[in-house]
Amino acid sequence: MIGRWHGLVIDCPNPQALAGFYQELLGMMRVQDEPGFVVIGDAPDRPGLAFQRVEDWQPPAWPAEPAHMHLDVRVEDRAEAGAKALALGARRLEGGGTAFDVYADPAGHPFCLVQW
Repeated sequence: MIGRWHGLVIDCPNPQALAGFYQELLGMMRVQDEPGFVVIGDAPDRPGLAFQRVEDWQPPAWPAEPAHMHLDVRVEDRAEAGAKALALGARRLEGGGTAFDVYADPAGHPFCLVQW
């Protein structure tokens, strides 16, 4: 092993706002909060999601452009979770399948709600 996973950094125009969206979506807490960089997680000493300000952020044009990476969020009820995600500011995207639905967060990053 070379190292341990520390976190995933997500580029966005407003780190505080996008961190708040994912805090609610994932039930995490804010563990670091700086003007251009916010980290959320389930504990300060565990890997988390970081949100980094990028001034010229442009979301991928789903589905024409690949997202390169996206989060899968496991849920018990896709319809209920989808309604809650939409209320937080997500929007439904094209695509999906028998076990997942595709959404975009408020900054335009695709993510999936997955039910097994």
